[in-house]
Amino acid sequence: MILGEFNSRGELIFEIALIAADKDIIPVNALLDTGFTGWLAIDNQDALSLGWILESDNEYMETARGEARFNLYQGTVLLNEQEFTIPAFGGDELEDILLGVNWLQIKRLVAEFSAGLLTLG
Repeated sequence: MILGEFNSRGELIFEIALIAADKDIIPVNALLDTGFTGWLAIDNQDALSLGWILESDNEYMETARGEARFNLYQGTVLLNEQEFTIPAFGGDELEDILLGVNWLQIKRLVAEFSAGLLTLG
């Protein structure tokens, strides 16, 4: 189980780790986005700097701003000391790394805002 926190806007933030192709482990904060139905979204520059494998460069997805084109990478993340190889959507100028609701198929989310309790595990 990993502990998260609510940021000043009430968003759900978790520290995860991205694993580069050379096996470097990079801790990052990721926002759990319940409107995103994938596993992970990351800026293209970050995915490329990690050396993640590009699987497709022509994936379309509906976003809050309308339809957008994304690259699809094979990414590796570390959550709660467990390694996962997942499809990761890469976009241009993404401000945050996003965790999508697919994680809720295999991880239990507990969010109790009034108590400041946020866990994923």
